[in-house]
Amino acid sequence: MTETEALDTHLQELRRGTVVLACLRLLQDPGYGYGLLEELQARGFDVDANTLYPLLRRLEKQGHLSSEWNTDEARPRKFYRTSAEGTRLAAALSADFDALARAIAALPAPSAS
Repeated sequence: MTETEALDTHLQELRRGTVVLACLRLLQDPGYGYGLLEELQARGFDVDANTLYPLLRRLEKQGHLSSEWNTDEARPRKFYRTSAEGTRLAAALSADFDALARAIAALPAPSAS
């Protein structure tokens, strides 16, 4: 494995949980998959549709998101919204993320080699 491949793998692992938290927070206001994908990317979350859609289905199955179909337009869209359980999870994850960020910031900075 090259150094670049190793870095990419570690970055992917680091970001995986943050996408869950970002979705739960962004979907406090209802949104559909593609719109959420665009918003995540605009906010610096490098996620693709093959990752996002299974994540949304899993969070819905776990009770963290609710959904409903909007058939008012020519193309029906499934809108997701963070449930009360998802809001509690987002608050807990946010608090833990903040604590981890503070703990990492307190560590010595990596030295340039």
